[in-house]
Amino acid sequence: MTYPATPLTTPSRYPDRATYDKDAVHELLDEQFFCHVGFVVDGAPRVLPTLFVRVGEAVYLHGSTAATWLLAARRESLPVVVSVAAMDALVLARAQPHHSANYRSVVVHGDATLVTDEADKRAAMAALIEKVGPGRTAETRPPTPAELAATAVLRLDLKLVSMKRRTGGPKDDEADLALPHWAGVIPLAATRGPAVAEPGVSVPAPAYVPTRSRWFDAPTLIGKHIRLEPTAIADAEEMFYALDDDEVWAFTTLPRPGSPAEMTALLTRELANPARMSFTKRLAATGEIVGTSSFYDINPDYGSIAIGYTQIAKAWWRTAVNTESKLLMLRHAFDDLGAERVVWHADIRNNRSQTAITRLGAAREGVLRHQRRRRDGSWRDTAQFSMISEEWPAARQRLMAWAER
Repeated sequence: MTYPATPLTTPSRYPDRATYDKDAVHELLDEQFFCHVGFVVDGAPRVLPTLFVRVGEAVYLHGSTAATWLLAARRESLPVVVSVAAMDALVLARAQPHHSANYRSVVVHGDATLVTDEADKRAAMAALIEKVGPGRTAETRPPTPAELAATAVLRLDLKLVSMKRRTGGPKDDEADLALPHWAGVIPLAATRGPAVAEPGVSVPAPAYVPTRSRWFDAPTLIGKHIRLEPTAIADAEEMFYALDDDEVWAFTTLPRPGSPAEMTALLTRELANPARMSFTKRLAATGEIVGTSSFYDINPDYGSIAIGYTQIAKAWWRTAVNTESKLLMLRHAFDDLGAERVVWHADIRNNRSQTAITRLGAAREGVLRHQRRRRDGSWRDTAQFSMISEEWPAARQRLMAWAER
């Protein structure tokens, strides 16, 4: 089934990209939540973003009864143009003029009319809530009469509809194909991220709400000598001066910052990694920053988590501060999260770290050859260690005794 092609719905540029297929149009409208509505009020053009939902062969636009465009629709039907678009990829060509994007867009022309029947209005609003998550209307309070009166809904029939889309790679000129420039496609995707529950919510998240495992939450861990806090950008300057030593950075694959500004840039990149939980180490007595450590390679499904990216000011090497920080992280992994396995990685040349990991009670599993690049560009062989849940009780007792001493 298709929509009719008319002079109004036929694009003048790249008409070969146009389609009138109803299934393709419906798919995009059902996928997206936001549209832009263009109209004229008092001789002036307006374009406004708003929420919408498709029900059958109509879209319903949501807004406040006080909005200018909805006030205009009260007097009579309002001629509008509704646009919905999705970017699917960036297209990089060898020549600048041929850069493009893969996209899908739908444009609907027509006269939008105000929904005045209460039952129809409630049905349209319920459809919008169901679009958020199937079954959501049954799990939430419906609008009161006052709330219903304060909300306006416009209906626009899907009659004058066209869809335009681009797919594929760059369209470079033949003469440019030999140029030594990278060309290709960078896919883009909008996904639902892990939900953050509102304070005070005591019921579990419904099936349509994506949740983030608590394995990825960085709590504050407090010991007798050390306090581990989720790393913040504000820690950058003090952390730079605490770790400003060649030996501290000797075996890391991270670039050594040369200034507080470079440390800020490094932390910004590291904190943007959703698979890492970075902690700042502070002395419990003074709050002074003395180092950092992270959880990474987090796999709740397999009960596995790694500890690493550890740096500590040289003055605190081989002290209870370092021992207790590992004890706190292991307690969180095994006792709080119920981990089955904790992993460590160390540069094969870093004998000091390998000895320290072994002293914790971890077993060496082997060597990962050419596992990552060092800062000088050479390939690093990495020694891998692990501790499993059965080994944790004895290790905990030993670490607690060391931290006390």
